Amino acid sequence: MTFGLLDISLTLLALHLAGVAAAVHAVLTVRTSQGAVAWCIALLTVPYLTLLPYLFLGRRRFADYVAARRFVVERMHEQAAQLGWRPLRELASDLIVSPGHGCVRTWSRLAGLPTTGHNRARLLVDGEATFAAILAAVGAARHCVLVQSFIVHDDATGRALQRVLIERAVAGVRVHFLYDSIGSHALPARYIESLRAAGVEAHAFVATRGVVNRFQVNFRNHRKLVVVDGERAFVGGHNVGDEYLGRRPPLSPWRDTHVELLGPVAALLQLCFTEDWYAATQRVPALRMPKQADGGTVACQVIPSGPADRFETGSLMFVEAIHAARRRLWLSSPYFVPDEAVSAALRLAVLRGVDVRVLLPSRPDHRVVFAASTLYACEAARAGVQVFRYRPGFLHQKVVLVDDEIALIGSANLDNRSFRLNFELTVATIDAHFAREVEAMLAADFARAEPLGPGALAALPLWRRVGMSLARLFAPIL
Repeated sequence: MTFGLLDISLTLLALHLAGVAAAVHAVLTVRTSQGAVAWCIALLTVPYLTLLPYLFLGRRRFADYVAARRFVVERMHEQAAQLGWRPLRELASDLIVSPGHGCVRTWSRLAGLPTTGHNRARLLVDGEATFAAILAAVGAARHCVLVQSFIVHDDATGRALQRVLIERAVAGVRVHFLYDSIGSHALPARYIESLRAAGVEAHAFVATRGVVNRFQVNFRNHRKLVVVDGERAFVGGHNVGDEYLGRRPPLSPWRDTHVELLGPVAALLQLCFTEDWYAATQRVPALRMPKQADGGTVACQVIPSGPADRFETGSLMFVEAIHAARRRLWLSSPYFVPDEAVSAALRLAVLRGVDVRVLLPSRPDHRVVFAASTLYACEAARAGVQVFRYRPGFLHQKVVLVDDEIALIGSANLDNRSFRLNFELTVATIDAHFAREVEAMLAADFARAEPLGPGALAALPLWRRVGMSLARLFAPIL
């Protein structure tokens, strides 16, 4: 059977009509005007190239999904209360945040979680330190272990974690393991089967279900979290895999950061895990009540964010951090695709005389994202932001330092996907001593970086500037 000119014309007409319908859908459902415009232009001009990506990426925020997620959270809190788990606000230490840190109060209201005191924090620089600390803590667990990761690989690092989880489960410790179904798509079934056979509760986080939504790849759970015995927690940028220890070229050595936390903040981090676990299983996991850390002086604010939030928590968290800076604002992120609110806040910080520095990788792991990120970085440099490219290897850490006391470490990148599409987790610490440790770490990173001058964009060849401008059209979905 052969297709004639009429058949081809009808097919193209059908695709264009479908593109018009999808463009109307984008106008009605996409969360930002920039995103709606980008999708409309693409769907109306080249629907035969963009209809399929729109099926996967375009439907950002289903009203039914948001309602379902909020219903899940409410049900989880009801079940937790029935199990005798006291309200977390009763566990939060009395802490008066100084007037100079109004941003912490804002984050607390934005997240709907209290700021806790009497915590201890330890900076974990790079994968060797991070996984050594996590494996040691999990190996010493006596009651319960909660593990959550976006990516888990069945390699030496993944199997090391698998062994210690199995060992603890066999010893009678309640172990819960949550991984994202898209981020860990390459994880073989035998990995999970081995965990379950030993008594580990292992489940995938699936954002949407049903025939229509089966292709939906938004609403990913990008959080990285480990909580041991309700007292010791780990948060940061590391997923589980050899590349996060710098064992896989060409991106090695891998540069990343985690933080180890002890104290009442673990209660709030258990809550974050519990909401995600309940969404995946409709059950409340094993929980332990935390206690004050001996000698703990660090105040902590947990800031979870996700597509079902009442406000755009991810973007507003960064905006508030930038506006709070009076002397210094140092940011490190693997991706730099800010929205207009973040871009404007950075420019205003420069005008206030703040030392604004942004540390980015010099090597791409996603070429389209890197191209768009380069254009935004050049524009930021032209506006007076000090932009640096980290030279030794791939930079994956997500760290913000505000003045002399506040540091944020977590999973959120400076891009729209973290702002509005992914579930992310960040912890803000308020402590001068810990902030000095973060300052020393970032200063060492900047010393190994190359500055991006204000004339960097003009120096690039025309074809690269055109390519970067085209890549920026996809910024709302990057």
